[in-house]
Amino acid sequence: MVEDHPLGYANFEGVIEEGYGAGTVEIWDKGDYELVSREKDRIEVKFAGTKLKGPYLLIRFKKAGENNWLLFKAQ
Repeated sequence: MVEDHPLGYANFEGVIEEGYGAGTVEIWDKGDYELVSREKDRIEVKFAGTKLKGPYLLIRFKKAGENNWLLFKAQ
C-alpha cells in the first residue's frame, strides 16, 4: 500500500531508485470503467480496458487486514 499520488503520475513508467520504493513501474492495462454499485465491503464495476473487460467484483478480505481486497470476474 502506498500513499495517494497526483494524477500527473498516471502515465509514469520507469525505475524508481532505492530509498523511495525502489522498483520498476509498468502500466499493465488502460481503459475506462463504470461503477455499477458500491457498498462498504463490496464494489461492482464494469471494465473496458485493453486487457480487463466486463463485470468484476471487489470484495474486502477482512481476514487478511482492513485494506485488503479480492478481485473476482463476475458473469
